[in-house]
Amino acid sequence: MHAITIPEPGGPEALVWDEVPDPVAGEGEVLVEVVAGAVNRADILQRQGFYDPPPGSSPYPGLECSGRITAVGPGVSGWAVGDEVCALLAGGGYAEKVAIPAGQLLPVPKDIDLKQAAALPEVVCTVWSNVFMVAHLRPGETLLVHGGSSGIGTMAIQLAKAVGAKVAVTAGTKEKLEQCAALGADILINYKEQDFVEEIKKATDGAGADVILDNMGAKYLDRNVRALAVNGRLAIIGMQGGIKGELNIAMLLNKRAAVSATSLRARPLGEKAAIVAAVREHVWPLLDGGHVRPVVDRELPMSDAAAAHRVVEESGHVGKVLLVVR
Repeated sequence: MHAITIPEPGGPEALVWDEVPDPVAGEGEVLVEVVAGAVNRADILQRQGFYDPPPGSSPYPGLECSGRITAVGPGVSGWAVGDEVCALLAGGGYAEKVAIPAGQLLPVPKDIDLKQAAALPEVVCTVWSNVFMVAHLRPGETLLVHGGSSGIGTMAIQLAKAVGAKVAVTAGTKEKLEQCAALGADILINYKEQDFVEEIKKATDGAGADVILDNMGAKYLDRNVRALAVNGRLAIIGMQGGIKGELNIAMLLNKRAAVSATSLRARPLGEKAAIVAAVREHVWPLLDGGHVRPVVDRELPMSDAAAAHRVVEESGHVGKVLLVVR
């Protein structure tokens, strides 16, 4: 088969479409013929040499994919050859075939194109696990999403609205904010022109956000805590703004607030399977009913993953960029 390899870390040109050995479905795994994968920021970090795959996982980038099962390994039940699936991966999505633990598979939702289903697993599992399983967003509360036009952001808007929450987003252009509004966002903040702390306080009569989903890390840490409501919860899922910040413990104590930080890739198989099961129970009915949908900016050939990485690094897209096997 062919896969995107990274002979040496570097820029987008470091991604090489090359012939590699076929994977084999082991105990508890299925083999999937990939139709499409999706680009995530973690893939860019891996390409740059900053985010190695967990031990024992595929060396190729790609944290989600969609396709058809071509083989079922020992100990797998509930799945059969020919099933159309999408899946959460520890790596290997930038390839024509990938072996996947059965607990990380999801059926393709009704009325969702098989290719577009590749845009779902990583963002849905990230949002559901952080916003709902960890931060416990409730109906009537306010969620602030940084990077509202990203793949994570577009899904967070829709899921929060589906459970009856109010949604605030930050984005860097009027056009991106308009697309967030079209998905249901209530409070639109241009982070280049406005102070999100002031804007969220103004929009909530001084209360602040009950939950904040943050992809920036250190750069926003102090302001995120200031933007939290009493009993607020800050969920950190990225480090685009750095890794070391100063935390005002007194402010956190006064607000009785909480800060959590999680990642999906390195979690044990059992934890990933539990998240995927929760997503299938709570989110898949919303997808099947048309209440939530993947947002796909564009599709590019998987062999030209370098072009897709340039698109994501330039941040001109809305939603996900897909890599399609052709």
